[in-house]
Amino acid sequence: QVQLVESGGGLVQAGGSLRLSCAASGIIFSMNTMGWYRQAPGKQRELVAGIINGGSTNYADSVKGRFTISRDNAKNTVYLQMNSLKPEDTAIYYCNARNWLHDSWGQGTQVTVSS
Repeated sequence: QVQLVESGGGLVQAGGSLRLSCAASGIIFSMNTMGWYRQAPGKQRELVAGIINGGSTNYADSVKGRFTISRDNAKNTVYLQMNSLKPEDTAIYYCNARNWLHDSWGQGTQVTVSS
């Protein structure tokens, strides 16, 4: 069964940095598109960043230039480096793995940015 386990969330001051990790099991990692999504209170879940196996990435306009997604296929892990954090980045961040066979989610990790 697919398992996605996020880590690295926490409380940080505005302007600070955090690095999220998502360790995957139960899938052939290299055959999955990986993504980070977030959901703030009262808002819909939104895509933050995605990365395909070939390394191509895409980002939400709100995080371009501040966040970087990367993947390590040898470690079955996807990362989200978040710099210059803003209070509006506060949300639960979810890892997603998908291909033609499944669309799976982690349990989420809380990121809180104080002003």
